[in-house]
Amino acid sequence: MPKDYSRTLRIADQIQRELADLIHNELKDPRIGLITLTGVEVGHDYAHAKVFYTSLGSEGDNFLTDKGLEHSAGFLRSQLSRRLKLRVVPQLHFIYDESVERGMRLSQLIDEAMAQEGPAE
Repeated sequence: MPKDYSRTLRIADQIQRELADLIHNELKDPRIGLITLTGVEVGHDYAHAKVFYTSLGSEGDNFLTDKGLEHSAGFLRSQLSRRLKLRVVPQLHFIYDESVERGMRLSQLIDEAMAQEGPAE
């Protein structure tokens, strides 16, 4: 494993922590409700970062959240540059993470199937 790879993971983790704090404490955009950052992937050249998030809002709320995050990306990047000691602060690309929603749906389907099957003998 190249040592640069572990540095990329450390930077991604640091970006995720700092962004979570910034979004929770600094952003005043009403379109952005309660969101959870589920992960950050930083490119090998540190120029771009995919920020995965989830929220428990409706599809319309998720659209507004996405637009709010897109609009706030420049502000968040400038705040990251003040907090992180990096030569290059990556461009932020926010992506809605459907895995949590999909997991909840699968769990619900399993519960329904178990309920229809009845008690085990």
